[in-house]
Amino acid sequence: MKEDLDTVLGKDPSVRSRAEALLHASITALWTYRIAHRCYRNRRYVPARVLANAARILTGIEIHPGARIGRRFFVDHGAAVVIGETCVIGDDVMLYHQVTLGSVGWWKDGGPGSTRHPVIGDHVVVGTNASVLGAIEIGAGAHIAAHAVVTRSVLPGAVVHARDGRQGARTPAS
Repeated sequence: MKEDLDTVLGKDPSVRSRAEALLHASITALWTYRIAHRCYRNRRYVPARVLANAARILTGIEIHPGARIGRRFFVDHGAAVVIGETCVIGDDVMLYHQVTLGSVGWWKDGGPGSTRHPVIGDHVVVGTNASVLGAIEIGAGAHIAAHAVVTRSVLPGAVVHARDGRQGARTPAS
């Protein structure tokens, strides 16, 4: 627990003490997830879901209790983060708000029991409103830019940019 609080202190400059870190949405979501995950592993699915839903209501962070999350995980701001059931997240991973680590959809997923969500390597950063979808791997140390949509595996240390929205030059109407 001390390590989790130190992670918040180290990654969020607006948090000035462990007491303040206790109030961070990332801590509430992570600690509730850990209890829910224990229930889930023990096939106590309903209590696991109740805890996950309570955390989502309190924090805006939705972590399926079946997901596996490593050490020193941090969600900055937290609102509208979604982490799917078969997602695996390594150590020292940081997500910003509105990130989805999800599946591509029920029509392509392969159904119950299949791996449907990404595997996120250690030391990965995923920017605001990025979506990482499907049974893909994001290599250690990769950075996913804000607003990126990633549906293919990413090499370790790579940087994935979002489309910047620029369009070709306008020509004056004649």
